[in-house]
Amino acid sequence: MNPALIKVMLVDDHPMVQDGLSACLSFYDDIAIVGNCGDGSAVLETAKQCQPDVILMDISMPKLNGLEATEIITESLDSAKVLIFSMHESAEFVTNAVQAGASGYILKDTNSEEVYQAIKSIAQGKSYFSSSIAKMLIENPPAQANARLTAREQMILSYIAKGQSSKDIAQTLTISVRTVEAHRRNIKSKLNLDSLAELVRYAMNQGLIDS
Repeated sequence: MNPALIKVMLVDDHPMVQDGLSACLSFYDDIAIVGNCGDGSAVLETAKQCQPDVILMDISMPKLNGLEATEIITESLDSAKVLIFSMHESAEFVTNAVQAGASGYILKDTNSEEVYQAIKSIAQGKSYFSSSIAKMLIENPPAQANARLTAREQMILSYIAKGQSSKDIAQTLTISVRTVEAHRRNIKSKLNLDSLAELVRYAMNQGLIDS
């Protein structure tokens, strides 16, 4: 495959959306659709097989939503960047997407030329947001969101609170011990908690483990 090609993977539970995107992007010589899937739970396995540069990710999907899938991809596959492609325009969705590790966020009413430009920017290591999304982030910067744990961090905290070691958690989630340790540091920093007892108490209060 031409090394100049940007390898793109499509993740959306509506076949018509995938077909439309494939048709639109086929007009660009430097884009190659290398894979697709229809639910978040299959994203990592499919991505490992096709090794995309950019994953165009929907949010609302069965089994595992796009935000949770984004977290898994960004911690497990360094080579792939995630570009959210969604109908949701609320600040909460955008903030959660950024927290999950997405490199950009565009809306489904975006024209094909902007989708192409967004993919190119993401592939080059830049970020890209639809104009209305960028305006929202400027007017309402998500500074307060740092105190909120992502879905992945909540899952890891629940294992920590149950007394599992970083090695045990890494084996359960099939990620590296280094990644688990990074999550531990982020969780402690966000919650401003340091001891295991404090983390357990927080997890119980949030219903992440049984009291």
